[in-house]
Amino acid sequence: MIPVPADRQVEINNKAQEFIAGIAALDARSPEFSRRVDGISALAAPQMRSSADSSSRMLERTTSSVSGAKRTGNSAQAHVAQTLNELRTTVEDLTPNNADLGTGRKILGFVPKGNKVAKYFQRYESAQTQLDAIINSLKAGQSELGKDNADLAGEKVKLWETMQALSETAVYAQALDEACEAKVAALQAAGETEHAQQLQADVLFPIRQRHQDILTQLAVSVQGYLAMDLVRKNNLELIKGVDRAHTTTISALRTAVIVAEALANQKMVLDQIDAINTTTNNMILKTSEMLKDQTVRIHQQAAASGVSVETLQKAFDNVFATMDAIDSFRATAAHNMEGTVRALTDGIEHAKPYLERSRKTGDD
Repeated sequence: MIPVPADRQVEINNKAQEFIAGIAALDARSPEFSRRVDGISALAAPQMRSSADSSSRMLERTTSSVSGAKRTGNSAQAHVAQTLNELRTTVEDLTPNNADLGTGRKILGFVPKGNKVAKYFQRYESAQTQLDAIINSLKAGQSELGKDNADLAGEKVKLWETMQALSETAVYAQALDEACEAKVAALQAAGETEHAQQLQADVLFPIRQRHQDILTQLAVSVQGYLAMDLVRKNNLELIKGVDRAHTTTISALRTAVIVAEALANQKMVLDQIDAINTTTNNMILKTSEMLKDQTVRIHQQAAASGVSVETLQKAFDNVFATMDAIDSFRATAAHNMEGTVRALTDGIEHAKPYLERSRKTGDD
Protein backbone atom coordinates (compact mmCIF):
# COMPACT_ATOMS: atom_id res chain seq x y z
CA MET A 1 0.00 0.00 0.00
CA ILE A 2 2.91 2.34 0.75
CA PRO A 3 5.62 1.33 -1.69
CA VAL A 4 9.22 2.48 -1.28
CA PRO A 5 10.90 3.61 -4.52
CA ALA A 6 13.46 1.19 -5.95
CA ASP A 7 16.38 3.63 -5.71
CA ARG A 8 15.49 4.26 -2.09
CA GLN A 9 15.39 0.51 -1.42
CA VAL A 10 18.90 0.15 -2.88
CA GLU A 11 20.12 2.92 -0.61
CA ILE A 12 18.46 1.30 2.40
CA ASN A 13 19.95 -2.12 1.59
CA ASN A 14 23.45 -0.60 1.35
CA LYS A 15 23.00 1.07 4.76
CA ALA A 16 21.82 -2.24 6.22
CA GLN A 17 24.85 -4.06 4.80
CA GLU A 18 27.17 -1.43 6.28
CA PHE A 19 25.43 -1.59 9.67
CA ILE A 20 25.65 -5.39 9.92
CA ALA A 21 29.24 -5.43 8.76
CA GLY A 22 30.11 -2.79 11.33
CA ILE A 23 28.34 -4.44 14.26
CA ALA A 24 29.75 -7.87 13.35
CA ALA A 25 33.25 -6.46 13.55
CA LEU A 26 32.69 -5.21 17.11
CA ASP A 27 33.33 -7.10 20.30
CA ALA A 28 30.02 -8.21 21.77
CA ARG A 29 31.17 -6.98 25.19
CA SER A 30 32.05 -3.49 24.02
CA PRO A 31 29.85 -0.44 24.79
CA GLU A 32 29.67 0.38 21.08
CA PHE A 33 28.13 -3.01 20.37
CA SER A 34 25.51 -2.49 23.09
CA ARG A 35 24.78 1.02 21.79
CA ARG A 36 24.20 -0.27 18.28
CA VAL A 37 21.96 -3.10 19.51
CA ASP A 38 19.95 -0.56 21.55
CA GLY A 39 19.69 1.50 18.37
CA ILE A 40 18.02 -1.44 16.66
CA SER A 41 15.36 -1.53 19.42
CA ALA A 42 14.80 2.19 18.95
CA LEU A 43 14.23 2.02 15.23
CA ALA A 44 11.26 4.22 14.10
CA ALA A 45 10.46 5.12 17.72
CA PRO A 46 9.29 8.71 16.85
CA GLN A 47 7.18 7.46 13.95
CA MET A 48 5.59 4.76 16.11
CA ARG A 49 4.75 7.31 18.79
CA SER A 50 3.26 9.62 16.19
CA SER A 51 1.23 6.77 14.73
CA ALA A 52 0.06 5.72 18.20
CA ASP A 53 -0.95 9.32 18.99
CA SER A 54 -2.91 9.52 15.74
CA SER A 55 -4.65 6.22 16.47
CA SER A 56 -5.43 7.41 20.00
CA ARG A 57 -6.94 10.64 18.69
CA MET A 58 -8.99 8.68 16.19
CA LEU A 59 -10.17 6.28 18.90
CA GLU A 60 -11.03 9.13 21.25
CA ARG A 61 -12.86 10.90 18.44
CA THR A 62 -14.87 7.78 17.59
CA THR A 63 -15.58 6.94 21.23
CA SER A 64 -16.70 10.45 22.12
CA SER A 65 -18.73 10.63 18.92
CA VAL A 66 -20.55 7.38 19.58
CA SER A 67 -21.06 8.04 23.28
CA GLY A 68 -22.16 11.59 22.57
CA ALA A 69 -24.60 10.38 19.98
CA LYS A 70 -26.04 7.84 22.39
CA ARG A 71 -26.43 10.39 25.15
CA THR A 72 -27.41 13.56 23.38
CA GLY A 73 -27.27 12.90 19.65
CA ASN A 74 -24.64 15.67 19.30
CA SER A 75 -22.48 13.69 16.91
CA ALA A 76 -22.46 15.48 13.55
CA GLN A 77 -23.07 12.25 11.62
CA ALA A 78 -25.78 11.02 14.00
CA HIS A 79 -27.41 14.47 14.11
CA VAL A 80 -27.49 14.82 10.32
CA ALA A 81 -28.72 11.25 9.85
CA GLN A 82 -31.53 11.75 12.38
CA THR A 83 -32.47 15.09 10.81
CA LEU A 84 -32.53 13.54 7.32
CA ASN A 85 -34.81 10.82 8.65
CA GLU A 86 -37.08 13.45 10.20
CA LEU A 87 -37.15 15.31 6.87
CA ARG A 88 -38.02 12.11 5.05
CA THR A 89 -40.92 11.41 7.42
CA THR A 90 -42.21 14.98 7.10
CA VAL A 91 -41.96 14.99 3.30
CA GLU A 92 -43.68 11.60 3.04
CA ASP A 93 -46.54 12.91 5.19
CA LEU A 94 -46.87 15.98 2.95
CA THR A 95 -46.54 14.17 -0.38
CA PRO A 96 -49.73 14.98 -2.36
CA ASN A 97 -50.24 11.42 -3.65
CA ASN A 98 -50.58 10.27 -0.02
CA ALA A 99 -53.35 12.81 0.64
CA ASP A 100 -57.00 12.70 -0.35
CA LEU A 101 -57.38 15.78 -2.54
CA GLY A 102 -61.01 15.23 -3.52
CA THR A 103 -62.71 18.59 -3.99
CA GLY A 104 -66.29 17.39 -4.01
CA ARG A 105 -68.73 18.16 -6.79
CA LYS A 106 -69.98 21.70 -7.45
CA ILE A 107 -73.29 22.05 -9.25
CA LEU A 108 -74.34 25.52 -10.47
CA GLY A 109 -72.24 27.32 -7.86
CA PHE A 110 -73.09 25.12 -4.89
CA VAL A 111 -69.97 24.65 -2.75
CA PRO A 112 -70.03 21.48 -0.62
CA LYS A 113 -68.76 21.52 2.95
CA GLY A 114 -65.25 20.37 3.83
CA ASN A 115 -62.91 21.28 0.95
CA LYS A 116 -60.20 18.63 1.29
CA VAL A 117 -57.77 20.52 -0.92
CA ALA A 118 -57.95 23.59 1.32
CA LYS A 119 -57.34 21.41 4.38
CA TYR A 120 -54.30 19.82 2.73
CA PHE A 121 -52.75 23.20 1.89
CA GLN A 122 -53.44 24.44 5.39
CA ARG A 123 -51.54 21.41 6.69
CA TYR A 124 -48.69 22.11 4.26
CA GLU A 125 -48.51 25.77 5.31
CA SER A 126 -48.50 24.80 8.98
CA ALA A 127 -45.57 22.42 8.29
CA GLN A 128 -43.47 25.18 6.70
CA THR A 129 -42.03 26.19 10.07
CA GLN A 130 -41.03 22.61 10.80
CA LEU A 131 -39.48 22.23 7.33
CA ASP A 132 -37.50 25.45 7.76
CA ALA A 133 -36.23 24.26 11.15
CA ILE A 134 -35.18 20.92 9.67
CA ILE A 135 -33.33 22.62 6.79
CA ASN A 136 -31.53 24.97 9.18
CA SER A 137 -30.56 22.03 11.37
CA LEU A 138 -29.27 20.15 8.32
CA LYS A 139 -27.17 23.15 7.27
CA ALA A 140 -25.67 23.37 10.76
CA GLY A 141 -24.89 19.64 10.72
CA GLN A 142 -23.42 19.96 7.24
CA SER A 143 -21.11 22.69 8.50
CA GLU A 144 -19.99 20.43 11.36
CA LEU A 145 -19.33 17.60 8.92
CA GLY A 146 -17.21 19.95 6.80
CA LYS A 147 -15.14 20.87 9.87
CA ASP A 148 -14.76 17.17 10.71
CA ASN A 149 -13.51 16.45 7.21
CA ALA A 150 -11.02 19.31 7.41
CA ASP A 151 -9.66 17.86 10.68
CA LEU A 152 -9.58 14.38 9.18
CA ALA A 153 -7.72 15.64 6.14
CA GLY A 154 -5.02 17.09 8.39
CA GLU A 155 -4.83 13.85 10.38
CA LYS A 156 -4.58 11.81 7.18
CA VAL A 157 -1.68 13.92 5.89
CA LYS A 158 0.24 13.47 9.14
CA LEU A 159 -0.55 9.78 9.32
CA TRP A 160 0.45 9.24 5.70
CA GLU A 161 3.83 10.85 6.35
CA THR A 162 4.23 8.65 9.42
CA MET A 163 3.31 5.51 7.45
CA GLN A 164 5.82 6.40 4.73
CA ALA A 165 8.54 6.68 7.35
CA LEU A 166 7.41 3.39 8.97
CA SER A 167 7.36 1.71 5.58
CA GLU A 168 10.96 2.76 4.88
CA THR A 169 11.98 1.62 8.34
CA ALA A 170 10.28 -1.75 7.75
CA VAL A 171 12.28 -2.09 4.51
CA TYR A 172 15.42 -1.21 6.48
CA ALA A 173 14.56 -3.77 9.17
CA GLN A 174 13.97 -6.41 6.49
CA ALA A 175 17.33 -5.54 4.90
CA LEU A 176 19.04 -5.78 8.33
CA ASP A 177 17.37 -9.17 8.84
CA GLU A 178 18.62 -10.49 5.50
CA ALA A 179 22.11 -9.04 5.92
CA CYS A 180 22.43 -10.38 9.48
CA GLU A 181 21.19 -13.82 8.45
CA ALA A 182 23.67 -13.86 5.59
CA LYS A 183 26.47 -12.82 7.95
CA VAL A 184 25.55 -15.56 10.44
CA ALA A 185 25.57 -18.14 7.64
CA ALA A 186 28.96 -16.88 6.47
CA LEU A 187 30.42 -17.06 10.01
CA GLN A 188 29.09 -20.58 10.46
CA ALA A 189 30.59 -21.60 7.15
CA ALA A 190 33.91 -20.10 8.27
CA GLY A 191 33.81 -22.14 11.47
CA GLU A 192 33.19 -19.18 13.77
CA THR A 193 30.23 -20.87 15.39
CA GLU A 194 30.38 -18.97 18.68
CA HIS A 195 30.54 -15.61 16.96
CA ALA A 196 27.68 -16.64 14.66
CA GLN A 197 25.53 -17.70 17.61
CA GLN A 198 26.35 -14.52 19.47
CA LEU A 199 25.42 -12.41 16.43
CA GLN A 200 22.23 -14.40 15.95
CA ALA A 201 21.15 -14.03 19.58
CA ASP A 202 22.20 -10.44 20.24
CA VAL A 203 21.56 -8.86 16.82
CA LEU A 204 19.22 -10.95 14.66
CA PHE A 205 16.71 -11.42 17.48
CA PRO A 206 16.21 -7.70 18.27
CA ILE A 207 16.16 -6.94 14.53
CA ARG A 208 13.29 -9.35 13.94
CA GLN A 209 11.54 -8.27 17.11
CA ARG A 210 11.71 -4.62 16.05
CA HIS A 211 10.73 -5.53 12.50
CA GLN A 212 7.63 -7.23 13.89
CA ASP A 213 6.77 -4.20 16.03
CA ILE A 214 7.21 -1.84 13.09
CA LEU A 215 4.99 -3.95 10.83
CA THR A 216 2.37 -4.23 13.57
CA GLN A 217 2.33 -0.46 14.07
CA LEU A 218 2.25 0.03 10.31
CA ALA A 219 -0.78 -2.26 10.06
CA VAL A 220 -2.49 -0.34 12.84
CA SER A 221 -1.69 2.94 11.08
CA VAL A 222 -3.08 1.61 7.80
CA GLN A 223 -6.29 0.61 9.55
CA GLY A 224 -6.51 4.03 11.17
CA TYR A 225 -5.92 5.73 7.82
CA LEU A 226 -8.61 3.63 6.16
CA ALA A 227 -10.97 4.28 9.07
CA MET A 228 -10.45 8.04 8.74
CA ASP A 229 -10.98 7.81 5.01
CA LEU A 230 -14.18 5.85 5.59
CA VAL A 231 -15.43 8.45 8.06
CA ARG A 232 -14.50 11.19 5.61
CA LYS A 233 -16.40 9.47 2.80
CA ASN A 234 -19.41 8.96 5.08
CA ASN A 235 -19.30 12.65 5.92
CA LEU A 236 -19.11 13.52 2.22
CA GLU A 237 -22.15 11.35 1.49
CA LEU A 238 -24.05 13.01 4.32
CA ILE A 239 -23.02 16.43 3.02
CA LYS A 240 -24.28 15.42 -0.43
CA GLY A 241 -27.46 14.12 1.20
CA VAL A 242 -28.01 17.48 2.87
CA ASP A 243 -27.47 19.23 -0.46
CA ARG A 244 -29.91 16.89 -2.18
CA ALA A 245 -32.43 17.35 0.61
CA HIS A 246 -32.16 21.12 0.39
CA THR A 247 -32.01 21.53 -3.38
CA THR A 248 -33.87 18.49 -4.70
CA THR A 249 -36.19 17.04 -2.07
CA ILE A 250 -37.65 20.35 -0.86
CA SER A 251 -37.88 21.66 -4.44
CA ALA A 252 -39.60 18.45 -5.52
CA LEU A 253 -42.04 18.73 -2.61
CA ARG A 254 -42.87 22.33 -3.45
CA THR A 255 -43.27 21.47 -7.13
CA ALA A 256 -45.54 18.55 -6.21
CA VAL A 257 -47.65 20.82 -4.01
CA ILE A 258 -47.95 23.42 -6.79
CA VAL A 259 -48.89 20.75 -9.32
CA ALA A 260 -51.38 19.23 -6.87
CA GLU A 261 -52.99 22.63 -6.35
CA ALA A 262 -53.20 23.19 -10.11
CA LEU A 263 -54.63 19.72 -10.72
CA ALA A 264 -57.11 20.12 -7.88
CA ASN A 265 -58.32 23.42 -9.31
CA GLN A 266 -58.44 21.86 -12.74
CA LYS A 267 -60.49 18.96 -11.40
CA MET A 268 -62.84 21.42 -9.71
CA VAL A 269 -63.34 23.27 -13.00
CA LEU A 270 -63.89 20.00 -14.87
CA ASP A 271 -66.44 18.91 -12.26
CA GLN A 272 -68.27 22.21 -12.66
CA ILE A 273 -68.21 21.88 -16.44
CA ASP A 274 -69.53 18.31 -16.17
CA ALA A 275 -72.28 19.45 -13.84
CA ILE A 276 -73.24 22.34 -16.12
CA ASN A 277 -73.19 20.07 -19.15
CA THR A 278 -75.38 17.55 -17.36
CA THR A 279 -77.84 20.25 -16.32
CA THR A 280 -77.86 21.75 -19.83
CA ASN A 281 -78.44 18.36 -21.41
CA ASN A 282 -81.33 17.71 -19.04
CA MET A 283 -82.83 21.10 -19.82
CA ILE A 284 -82.50 20.53 -23.58
CA LEU A 285 -84.05 17.08 -23.27
CA LYS A 286 -87.02 18.34 -21.22
CA THR A 287 -87.51 21.30 -23.57
CA SER A 288 -87.48 19.03 -26.60
CA GLU A 289 -90.01 16.73 -24.97
CA MET A 290 -92.29 19.70 -24.20
CA LEU A 291 -91.81 21.03 -27.72
CA LYS A 292 -92.68 17.67 -29.19
CA ASP A 293 -95.86 17.34 -27.11
CA GLN A 294 -97.05 20.90 -27.69
CA THR A 295 -96.23 20.84 -31.41
CA VAL A 296 -98.49 17.83 -31.89
CA ARG A 297 -101.25 19.54 -29.99
CA ILE A 298 -100.77 22.77 -31.95
CA HIS A 299 -100.99 20.94 -35.25
CA GLN A 300 -104.08 19.12 -34.04
CA GLN A 301 -105.67 22.46 -33.10
CA ALA A 302 -104.64 23.97 -36.42
CA ALA A 303 -106.15 21.09 -38.37
CA ALA A 304 -109.46 21.33 -36.49
CA SER A 305 -111.83 24.40 -36.51
CA GLY A 306 -112.22 26.41 -33.40
CA VAL A 307 -116.01 25.66 -33.13
CA SER A 308 -117.56 22.36 -34.12
CA VAL A 309 -119.92 22.24 -37.15
CA GLU A 310 -122.68 20.66 -35.06
CA THR A 311 -122.58 23.56 -32.63
CA LEU A 312 -122.73 26.10 -35.42
CA GLN A 313 -125.66 24.24 -37.01
CA LYS A 314 -127.58 24.27 -33.75
CA ALA A 315 -126.80 27.95 -33.30
CA PHE A 316 -128.11 28.76 -36.75
CA ASP A 317 -131.24 26.66 -36.12
CA ASN A 318 -131.88 28.56 -32.91
CA VAL A 319 -131.38 31.92 -34.68
CA PHE A 320 -133.73 30.93 -37.44
CA ALA A 321 -136.35 29.71 -34.95
CA THR A 322 -136.07 32.96 -33.03
CA MET A 323 -136.52 35.02 -36.17
CA ASP A 324 -139.60 32.94 -37.11
CA ALA A 325 -140.97 33.45 -33.59
CA ILE A 326 -140.40 37.18 -33.86
CA ASP A 327 -142.21 37.34 -37.19
CA SER A 328 -145.13 35.38 -35.76
CA PHE A 329 -145.18 37.60 -32.67
CA ARG A 330 -145.19 40.78 -34.75
CA ALA A 331 -148.04 39.56 -36.94
CA THR A 332 -150.10 38.62 -33.90
CA ALA A 333 -149.12 41.82 -32.09
CA ALA A 334 -150.14 43.97 -35.09
CA HIS A 335 -153.60 42.38 -35.14
CA ASN A 336 -153.96 42.80 -31.40
CA MET A 337 -152.74 46.40 -31.50
CA GLU A 338 -155.36 47.14 -34.21
CA GLY A 339 -158.20 45.96 -31.92
CA THR A 340 -156.69 47.93 -29.08
CA VAL A 341 -156.57 51.10 -31.15
CA ARG A 342 -160.18 50.75 -32.12
CA ALA A 343 -161.21 50.09 -28.57
CA LEU A 344 -159.28 53.11 -27.34
CA THR A 345 -160.74 55.30 -30.08
CA ASP A 346 -164.24 54.21 -29.22
CA GLY A 347 -163.62 54.83 -25.56
CA ILE A 348 -162.31 58.35 -26.20
CA GLU A 349 -165.26 59.19 -28.47
CA HIS A 350 -167.66 57.92 -25.86
CA ALA A 351 -165.92 60.01 -23.17
CA LYS A 352 -166.11 63.31 -25.07
CA PRO A 353 -169.72 64.37 -23.94
CA TYR A 354 -168.81 63.67 -20.38
CA LEU A 355 -165.60 65.59 -20.68
CA GLU A 356 -167.42 68.59 -22.22
CA ARG A 357 -170.05 68.62 -19.51
CA SER A 358 -167.46 68.39 -16.85
CA ARG A 359 -165.54 71.31 -18.28
CA LYS A 360 -168.67 73.51 -18.39
CA THR A 361 -169.64 72.65 -14.87
CA GLY A 362 -166.26 73.68 -13.75
CA ASP A 363 -166.42 77.05 -15.45
CA ASP A 364 -169.60 77.94 -13.57
